[in-house]
Order: sequence, then structure tokens, then C-alpha cells
Amino acid sequence: MKLLFISLLLSIFTSITWLGNYSQATTEAVKTHKLILINFSGSDWCGPCIRERKEILENDVFTTYAADHLILVRADFPRQKKNQLSAEQVKLNEALADKFNPDGKFPYTILVDEHGKILKDWDGFPNESAERFVQQISAATPVVKQ
Repeated sequence: MKLLFISLLLSIFTSITWLGNYSQATTEAVKTHKLILINFSGSDWCGPCIRERKEILENDVFTTYAADHLILVRADFPRQKKNQLSAEQVKLNEALADKFNPDGKFPYTILVDEHGKILKDWDGFPNESAERFVQQISAATPVVKQ
């Protein structure tokens, strides 16, 4: 019961925002010195994308880590008419895919620095726990010398 209460508190106070604009994300990353995690997803048709979101990206372990360490960008490519994005968002997502996902892989998740250098990528569903996913992000994070 105590663990459930703590998890509930963490989920209430840990809020993360998924941006849809990579340019905005890089500006924020430069200011905050955080890395950018980009997730290419087909939110309403791609089973592994839906599973990744539910099991990893919405897991408390990941959201707690991301809140302090990452700028998050989701490039979603839904197919159902009811889930269609604005023309502006479609254009942003397509430009991001041209730059980082020209082969159209789904799901495809990449960790980049503020300059767009790819530090780590996950091609397909990362068949691991949220804890292990966070460990991989942490291991790929460059050590900043002062």
C-alpha cells in the first residue's frame, strides 16, 4: 500500500512534456544542457509503438528520469482519420523523419545531443524493461568535463 501511494505521488508530481517541434527542443536543450530523445511512432496502427509507449515511455521509472535529464520529442504518424494531425505538425514530423528516419522505421527512438549528433538508437521495440532503457540512456550520455 505504501509503495502504491509513493508511485501515485511520483506520477502526480513528475510531469513530462512531449514536444512536436524539434527546433524548439534543440533550443531548450542548449539552454538546459539536456539530451533529446526522439520517438518516431505510429500511435494508432503500430503495435510495437503502442507497446513501447505503454511499457517504457509512460512507465514511472522513465518519466521520473526524463523529467530531469531529457527533452522529449514525438514524431507521430497516425493513420486513422480521427487522429490526424494538423498540416503544420505533419510538416514538422516529415522534416524530422527526413533528417533522422529516412527509412521510415517504426518504432524508432533516438537519443541525440543538442547539435543533433546521434548518441544511441533503438530500432524497433526495445525488448527490455523501463529500468534497462533508462540505464542505456544514462550509459550513452557523454561525461561533461569542467
